[in-house]
Amino acid sequence: MAKIPEEVIETVRTATNIADVVGQYVQLKKSGKNLFGLCPFHEEKTPSFSVTEDKQIFHCFSCGRGGNVFKFLMELEHISFPEAVVKVADFSHVDLASEYRQDASAPAVDSKTGQLIALHEQAAKLYHHILVNTEVGQPALDYLHDRGLTDDTIETYQLGFAPSQRLLKPFFDQRQSDYQLLRQSGLFIENADGELRDRFTERVMFPLRNASGHVAAFSGRLLKKADDQPKYLNSPETALFTKSRLLFNFDLARPAIRQAGEVTLFEGYMDVISATQAGVLNGIASMGTSLTTEQIYAIERTTDKLNVCYDGDEPGQRAIERALSLLGQHSHLQLSVIQLPEGQDPDEYRKAHGNDAFKQMLTTAKETPIRFHLRYLRRNRALDTDSERLDYLNQAMPLLAQVQEPVELDMYLNQLATEFQLDKDALVAQLKQVQRDTAAQQERQRPRQQQQSAPVPAASPAVTVHQQQRPLTRLERAEQGLLYRLLHDRNVWAQVTAMPDFSFVHDDYQVIYTLAQGYFQTHQAYVTAQFTDFIQEDRLQQLVITLETKSYAAVTPREIDDYLAVIMDEAPIEEQLRLKKNQLTEASRLGDAEQQRQLVVEIVQLERQRQANKQV
Repeated sequence: MAKIPEEVIETVRTATNIADVVGQYVQLKKSGKNLFGLCPFHEEKTPSFSVTEDKQIFHCFSCGRGGNVFKFLMELEHISFPEAVVKVADFSHVDLASEYRQDASAPAVDSKTGQLIALHEQAAKLYHHILVNTEVGQPALDYLHDRGLTDDTIETYQLGFAPSQRLLKPFFDQRQSDYQLLRQSGLFIENADGELRDRFTERVMFPLRNASGHVAAFSGRLLKKADDQPKYLNSPETALFTKSRLLFNFDLARPAIRQAGEVTLFEGYMDVISATQAGVLNGIASMGTSLTTEQIYAIERTTDKLNVCYDGDEPGQRAIERALSLLGQHSHLQLSVIQLPEGQDPDEYRKAHGNDAFKQMLTTAKETPIRFHLRYLRRNRALDTDSERLDYLNQAMPLLAQVQEPVELDMYLNQLATEFQLDKDALVAQLKQVQRDTAAQQERQRPRQQQQSAPVPAASPAVTVHQQQRPLTRLERAEQGLLYRLLHDRNVWAQVTAMPDFSFVHDDYQVIYTLAQGYFQTHQAYVTAQFTDFIQEDRLQQLVITLETKSYAAVTPREIDDYLAVIMDEAPIEEQLRLKKNQLTEASRLGDAEQQRQLVVEIVQLERQRQANKQV
């Protein structure tokens, strides 16, 4: 890729609002003058990820990451700076000359991760070619057509076929791919002699893409039933693929999720693909029926509402119950259940009733989690007997005790009273007793919970995301304050740069100051998001972003004089005091009384000078 000129980069940046780009990945909400959301770089329950639109930067107050819109995509999607520029340009519909453009979806291949992604992208293209363009792939293509999938859908999801001939290894051998990389890819099985053979054979191939849209793994469905093989076979976990983190179709569905304000969680890949073909674009699936906390967190960053639409058969209902239980414990999502007719899955329902009926069902068949649980408790019960009815009601009351909305609670109580011909007051009395018992039990458990959540001893805080920052010294506070003023105020810049003997004490601040001198030679005004690109070193970029998150009042001449006094007068004295005290310690160790007397006199003089400076 040709080097992108700075003026082109600036055109892309100024045409883009960082909040719009970040908003594709993080659900942002206004708080004060900034936008906040859950950090995409680490898991958290309280939003600490901030976007400052007037400065066009992001910053996480927990993990410390920060930067401009290009840095955000580089960090999140592990892409290079030029790739980030291209991706932002495409997002903002900025035309780039062909010499600056490369396929924005192509991963960088100078890293192991990039090389592994490249292998998977090539494998996906091969499997897709075999499916749509060869005789050996025709039976698999017929199968997908019989399932109601169109050629456009097959193309969108790059569905493929792995034949019995094991063509993938020879394909990579022709390209002289690195053997160790192939071993680590998860695409092959290694025998005792170190020979590699294709992991997937006789399977319809579903590429599994990560949140950035890159193929990270595969799931293969047997074309013909075989008792000794699983129906679905996933790639093993690798450096690219962690089953508990990936959500099928999340990369494609994310814009529709944001637009709809909700996401629909399906049980399988075919359900998602079938729903997409019907025009339902906000569907995703987990890598199995067991939802994970990592997947829940990814959803929470994008939306507040989740619909669970699993199969209507008994395993599907059990999976819904497990998912609701996990979601209730680990999320604040607004939950609904889309209840399918007995025994049907979403794909079957769409094929039986048509696309319009399917889309309508996703709206009309919604029920609350409590309604689902009440229905779930009924399974396999003979409610025409008193014992079964009593047992059902006894299990239903703890569920109703969780309902916070009075109208919703009254509705459920009325329905139960009518169905079982009971006095509603009796149900209310039993409900209150359950609530009292629950409160008493929670009170008894509280001391144990407080003990379990007691502060961790100081020896083991390494697992926390955010380490407590050490307090800044007086000198560091002065250096940060002066550097901020230098960048933002041209009068302060002129005053300090006219001082031939000025320099910052700490190297990081001095390097940023030196870089700023080069920056202002070609730029009339300071732009935070632009200046961070001018700095190459990540640590210094983060330091500048940290400065930008601080609040400073209007600058005053006294403020600048105080900063300069600390940096140019106090700091040198502090350094001399440190050296003299170290020399005094050494003289004491050697028993040099004359040297000790001389050093004590010098230390006293320096202490007096330090005190005098503070009184000025």
